[in-house]
Amino acid sequence: MSFKLTYATMFNPPAEMHARFDEALRGVEQALGARHRLHLNGEDVAGVEEDERRSPIDQRRVLGHFAVASANQARQAVEAAHAAFPAWRATPWPERVRLLKRVAALIEERVYLIAAALTLEVGKNRMEALGEVQETADFFRLYAEEFEEKNGFDIPLPDDPLEGWTSHNRSVLRPHGAWVVIAPFNFPFALAGGPVAAALVTGNTVVFKSASETPWAGRLLADCLRDAGFPRGVFHFLNGSGNEVGQALVHHPRTAGITFTGSFDVGMRIYRSLANGPWPRPCITEMGGKNACIVTANADLERAATGIVRSAFGMGGQKCSALSRLYVDEAVADALVQKLKEKMAAIPLGDPRRQEHWLGPVTTRRAYDNFARCVAAITRDGGRVLAGGERLNEGELAHGFYVQPTLAEAPQTHPLFRDEMFLPILMLHRVQDLGQAVQLANDSPLGLTAGCYGSDADLAYFWENIEAGVTYANRPQGATTGAWPGYQPFGGWKGSGSTGKAIASFYYLAQYQREQSRTVVE
Repeated sequence: MSFKLTYATMFNPPAEMHARFDEALRGVEQALGARHRLHLNGEDVAGVEEDERRSPIDQRRVLGHFAVASANQARQAVEAAHAAFPAWRATPWPERVRLLKRVAALIEERVYLIAAALTLEVGKNRMEALGEVQETADFFRLYAEEFEEKNGFDIPLPDDPLEGWTSHNRSVLRPHGAWVVIAPFNFPFALAGGPVAAALVTGNTVVFKSASETPWAGRLLADCLRDAGFPRGVFHFLNGSGNEVGQALVHHPRTAGITFTGSFDVGMRIYRSLANGPWPRPCITEMGGKNACIVTANADLERAATGIVRSAFGMGGQKCSALSRLYVDEAVADALVQKLKEKMAAIPLGDPRRQEHWLGPVTTRRAYDNFARCVAAITRDGGRVLAGGERLNEGELAHGFYVQPTLAEAPQTHPLFRDEMFLPILMLHRVQDLGQAVQLANDSPLGLTAGCYGSDADLAYFWENIEAGVTYANRPQGATTGAWPGYQPFGGWKGSGSTGKAIASFYYLAQYQREQSRTVVE
């Protein structure tokens, strides 16, 4: 590409980008309905059955027929990854780095085709889809470069102070073995590709299971790894349910570690399972968010409203970093609400294949149905809908999962201030001051992202006291969303993550390895 895409810089892309996306979309749509296989032990293979997937944009449109793995195939994949591990671990790390960079290059060559598929499968607008694909390429390249910079995490230490002897010491990080990656439906390419890249470059072999709602993205990632030339058995791609395939992977005795991205409940079950074996195995869980934004009496309300709308309603609120709770100083609440209503009314909503539409459908029928339940709960439990609140089921939107972005005001005791909805619903509560706002923001078992709009003094207090792993201040690009590899590490505190270390941070790759201290005496 002749320009660089990131979530922070893609608000005014060149015409070339739209032309290339439209061309790719036409090509992808002409090939819809194809059959897609698993990738097991170096070969593309059939599953035990096929799953016909349809687009959330229009349920009449069949995306393809996707192989579904059995629990036995999941076990075979882990055994094959375990068998391939010694040779892959022994592969010189510059070769592993080279292969990762090759994957990054292949993703960038296919960025428009993959993004077009994501738009059709997930319902993202083209900018979100292109951003996700480019982000994945950046993960592969960033982790390869970091492994190079760290010299394969082989670090010499001082010699022992022994008279008459020379005793050399070093710290070496070593891989664990067959690593399982379980990806979510909302970022099915990036949140698969990131941990896959980290596990592979550090010398682990990988079994990757896509979300059953988005197997196409998983298959497209598998194509890039297959075509990059990884040795047989080093990487495997499976599609199937969490109850069958996921459970088989989690409970396999050869599974050396797991990276899971998804809900708190499922993540904690996996975490406990890996802790309760014959020895504790590493488990990196990136779980949910109930993310808060604070608007103080000193805030720039125009900037705040812009960032709030982008974070609360972008991609239908289906980001783990999406803004869900808004705490506003009562002195400026009415003015902010008015600005939010105006910006929400101006959101271009519709078929996300079209350039002019910023907001498409939610991805699943379950989310579509859950939207109606949550809106009903707003008024039932003492709140009121300030804007939105309707499912859109007329005209050209009748065959997809379209809902209105929704703003509601409620007492802090309302259940929707606690529940992770994963929907374009923003709950607002008025506060007396910044101290109360921070206290309420922290009153959650989750702590992924948080934002604040206010003065320098407000921000100093916010950063000193907020309990979240990713924080933003006075950011019009997004109040709580928009982390990018190499710029903002992304990881949660409390129930939002099991390690307290962030994706694409200085500390991420070390989690896929174990330390070995080596001493040799001459």
